[in-house]
Amino acid sequence: MSEELLLRSTHGNVLVLTLNRPERRNAVNQGLAQALSQALAEFEQNSAWRVAVLTGAGGFFSAGMDLAAFTRGETPMIPGKGFGGLTEAPPAKPLIAAVEGFAVAGGCEMALACDLIVAAEDARFGLPEVKRGLIASAGGLMRLPQRLPYHLAMELALTGEMLDAPLAHQHGLVNRLTPKGGALDAALVLASQVAAQAPLAVAASKRVIRESADWPSDQMFARQEPIAQAIGRSADALEGARAFVEKRAPQWRGE
Repeated sequence: MSEELLLRSTHGNVLVLTLNRPERRNAVNQGLAQALSQALAEFEQNSAWRVAVLTGAGGFFSAGMDLAAFTRGETPMIPGKGFGGLTEAPPAKPLIAAVEGFAVAGGCEMALACDLIVAAEDARFGLPEVKRGLIASAGGLMRLPQRLPYHLAMELALTGEMLDAPLAHQHGLVNRLTPKGGALDAALVLASQVAAQAPLAVAASKRVIRESADWPSDQMFARQEPIAQAIGRSADALEGARAFVEKRAPQWRGE
């Protein structure tokens, strides 16, 4: 059994976090949840990392909660952060899921908590909790209808059946579809595209998209205004304009 539950690697300003329990199909136990929670906190605090990619070892994303560990009294929930230390409090910076194999139950919910999803064409997503007398309470029931047509999301939730990656891509749940084994490489390409942009503007754009879903229509622009003004006054906004005029690549400072 692997001693390192979570592997870390860097690719320029992109951090890759790999769930590393392949013998358990990367099922999340208490130790892995704590490790991921800590890694995401460090990702938020380190300005050198602009995007993170979450993936799994051994050809699987994650089978969800480690039920054997659960029967021993372990919980993969982190107070205030949710399942795996992620689902209730995703980072402000962009997070991309690179999915191979299965992303089911809590594993699917972790993928749904990410901002972008890249998946191999043979990957499968699912919320099978109803088959075990449970519900997908780590965000799956709330996020899935926001990402898929209502009746498709309802069918998946009520039957516990799986969704193939090509159909998930067709309906917009998956951003990029790749051959088997190619999800991480494609996710890194996508991450590099995001990381090349102004970090403050990227974080603010993510914030508006996530939060505006709950804003009343007559207050939407008023609520966006302070966020937009702060970005407009940033040093990066001035740098972006200067770089355009001077026909050069901008040098973002995150200020």
